[in-house]
Amino acid sequence: MKKQHATPLRNRDSAQSPEQVQDKIRQRAYELYELRGREDGRDFDDWLKAESEVTGNAVQQ
Repeated sequence: MKKQHATPLRNRDSAQSPEQVQDKIRQRAYELYELRGREDGRDFDDWLKAESEVTGNAVQQ
């Protein structure tokens, strides 16, 4: 019997439309904002981190 391997999240995301992926990024960025206590001024950082998490692509700094 063959073992089944879980499909990585990024492979499943590739079947989604760009709008669906962007919605997930938007939701995650807002979650990050809330986790920081709704501190303003870091929206771009939140977006980049969320994008990295959702797509599985690390952001170069």
